[in-house]
Amino acid sequence: MNDSSWGAPPQAGYWGPTDQGHGQGHAHSPGHAPSPGHGYAQGAAPAGPAYDAHDGRAPQTRAMPIVPDVAAYGGDQDDDRGTARLSGSPVRNENPEPMPDAAEPAPKPQKKSAGRDLSAAIGVGVGLGAVIVASLFVVKAVFVGVIAVAVVVGLWELTKRLDERKGIRAPLVPLALGGAAMVVAGYVRGAEGAWVAMALTALAVLVWRMTEPPENYLRDVTAGVFAVFYVPFLATFVAMMLTADDGPQRVLTFLLLTVVSDTGAYAVGWRFGRHKLAPRISPGKTREGLLGAVAFAMVVGALCLEFLIDGGAWWQGLLLGLAVAVSATLGDLGESMIKRDLGIKDMGTLLPGHGGIMDRLDSLLPTAPVVWLLLVLFVGSG
Repeated sequence: MNDSSWGAPPQAGYWGPTDQGHGQGHAHSPGHAPSPGHGYAQGAAPAGPAYDAHDGRAPQTRAMPIVPDVAAYGGDQDDDRGTARLSGSPVRNENPEPMPDAAEPAPKPQKKSAGRDLSAAIGVGVGLGAVIVASLFVVKAVFVGVIAVAVVVGLWELTKRLDERKGIRAPLVPLALGGAAMVVAGYVRGAEGAWVAMALTALAVLVWRMTEPPENYLRDVTAGVFAVFYVPFLATFVAMMLTADDGPQRVLTFLLLTVVSDTGAYAVGWRFGRHKLAPRISPGKTREGLLGAVAFAMVVGALCLEFLIDGGAWWQGLLLGLAVAVSATLGDLGESMIKRDLGIKDMGTLLPGHGGIMDRLDSLLPTAPVVWLLLVLFVGSG
């Protein structure tokens, strides 16, 4: 406690206690007023009416009682006995407050958190990877069915969140049926079949919504057409990759590059990330993470084009990896924009540690047409 808590020191012109009365002046303890009869040294009279001589003598003044500062004693004006402690020994506070000028202990550094259940995320990821690889290299048609199921579940999650958060009722039935048909058409008839199926699905959305009242018709069908393009149409390019002679290797390259890009962004950004990439959209993404995604994807891309794809070259893999890192990041930011608009963290809860199906498709969907197109340019349609 500093000295100022007990009062300021005497100043010039102050009448302090002298040796008159008791012989020697003494300092009064706080809370104890000097008794009448104490002498006071004659000096410069303070300003104001404190000195008013009627009979030529200094008047005997009564000192104002010093009321102790309750906070300085550590008590409260209404303590547990209901009265203020204004005299006697100081009140001991069992739970004293820290002094205002006391230095607060420095906060302990917080460890970085991954933000999700990492063990669950790894387990689910390994399980999904095993199913995908097994279906991909055993029977191509089975993998087409895996794509169709992922599309239908993704559409269900998207339309459900739109309805819950915005009241937008995009018709799920024509979306799900048309989305599955688009994937099959892309595998059987290529790009032409995918475009025709997309047009018919959009038309079905418009007609299906006519069975309900016209209020918000334009809003609902616009969301439905957006869903047609965003989920099943982009996923159709994965089925189109599979039609090539080395289709399974192309799809595996596409999956590896996207997963490695996400992993590199996460690992580097979590460890070295300092500068935000898009703080208004996704505060967790950093520029350092984007560089990690580019580096990881380019290395794996060079290896895949050199050893997996017939007729591929390592330098083509570098370009492919760069393009995948950019498209995967943009896809992730795009869905983050949607989720921020809806005010949600995840699109679903089907995959522990990951969220929903759409939370795993966010970077895969926009990357599929990029990989399909670059592989066609580099090595042909096969």
